[in-house]
Amino acid sequence: MYMLYQIIMQAIEIYSYVLIIYILMSWFPGARESSFGSIISRLSEPFLEPFRKIIPPLGMIDISPIVAIFVLRYLIPSGITVLFGWFI
Repeated sequence: MYMLYQIIMQAIEIYSYVLIIYILMSWFPGARESSFGSIISRLSEPFLEPFRKIIPPLGMIDISPIVAIFVLRYLIPSGITVLFGWFI
């Protein structure tokens, strides 16, 4: 069970880096239209979409990715730790 826990936590960390790359790509014109950008978009948009529906943009700034990364890095691992705490 511990090995599965480690794999899940590592996947969460890698996915959070994908989200950070996606956010940073918005600073470069045309980066999201490249083949690499489209792959990153397809990976990150399904997770970001519910947050964008809940949190409206503040002017020109979209803070929903920041909230999504917070949830991914802190709340989901806490829930997984509690879940695996029952089994370990």
